[in-house]
Amino acid sequence: MSAPDPPDVPVERRRSSRPTSDFLALVKRQERGKLKLYIGSAAGTGKSYRMLNEAHDLRDRGVDIVVGFIETHGRAETAAQVRDLEIVPRQKVEYRGVTLEEMDVDAVIARRPQVAVVDELAHSNVPGTRHRKRWEDVMELLDQGINVISAVNVQHLESLNDVVASTLGVSVRETVPDWVVASADQVIYLDISAEDLRQRLREGRIYTSDKIEPALRNFFTDENLTTLRELALREVAGAVDRSREEIVRRVTGEVPTVAQRTVERVLVAMSSNPPYTAALLRKASRIAGRLNTDWYCVYVQTAAERADRIDSTVQRTLVANIQLAQTMGAEVVKLEGEDVADTLCRFAAKKGVTLLLVGQSKRSRLYHMMKGSIVERLVNNDQGLDVLVVSFDPVKAPIAGGQS
Repeated sequence: MSAPDPPDVPVERRRSSRPTSDFLALVKRQERGKLKLYIGSAAGTGKSYRMLNEAHDLRDRGVDIVVGFIETHGRAETAAQVRDLEIVPRQKVEYRGVTLEEMDVDAVIARRPQVAVVDELAHSNVPGTRHRKRWEDVMELLDQGINVISAVNVQHLESLNDVVASTLGVSVRETVPDWVVASADQVIYLDISAEDLRQRLREGRIYTSDKIEPALRNFFTDENLTTLRELALREVAGAVDRSREEIVRRVTGEVPTVAQRTVERVLVAMSSNPPYTAALLRKASRIAGRLNTDWYCVYVQTAAERADRIDSTVQRTLVANIQLAQTMGAEVVKLEGEDVADTLCRFAAKKGVTLLLVGQSKRSRLYHMMKGSIVERLVNNDQGLDVLVVSFDPVKAPIAGGQS
């Protein structure tokens, strides 16, 4: 049996009092590796501790488990949990005259454990390693049939980047695509109150002493932590809905119809070079996540925007936005047509889309008088398609560190 939690370890919100058992069943069902993900509202909620605690429990029950990467951040209780677990030696990488350490993906694959513990899913790897992000390392381990237990803070989800920046005043540089979280076989939320988390910070159990007061004044405020807690709860609620749907599909062999799921299908209309496309895509991703539905990102190419006519800078921006939409789980579709509004409406009708998102037009009133307004035509469509016109308020925010 696993050791009981110390009194200060946050409460884990779950149905089962023994979370390892369900994951153990997944481990034994060996195909592609299974991913178990711990989500916290902020650093210090106990994700690393819980992963290591579970690692001991799994090992005691005969599972071959290793630590692929763990970062204790100097926390004594987390370091103590490493104890006698097998740790795969890290890869040493020279970068700008400094030797840094990353997870050695090849060494983990060569060791071929049943389960690997890999901390800080949103981490950016040192240039020179095979993958740019640690979540890509994890995807490779899963492809190799190695099960992974990992962790992430809710502010690192790509679709929440703008929300965190606007509500908390913090710009998070390290992000994880939403589809990675959505693909997890198990998601566990570690819950802790804002005051308890601030107390852990004061006691030096999250950051070193020189960072405590600045953190209390800036990121670790009651308001910020409460907001992050709400965002984490919403994400986990979406994961539960996805899990329930997968169980129904597995048991019945049927995919629930739109009517059965009472879920709307979402489409976001993307123009070739809008100033706030990233914010529009993140909003669409969040809405689709809450509705637990797939979503489309549709770009209608007119004759004036053919590859041989479009400006190279605009083309690069368009490609970057398409890639961003794909990382957030959208099905990207390129259509051709001179009547953009009509093309979008016909596609929506064909796919059963009931909600369309479009960015607020920045063109002048004179332009709309002469050329007409695509947004206005979409809003006044006659096929019962709901249209959400998204306005944008640019946010300038300080950069937050990547520690999870």
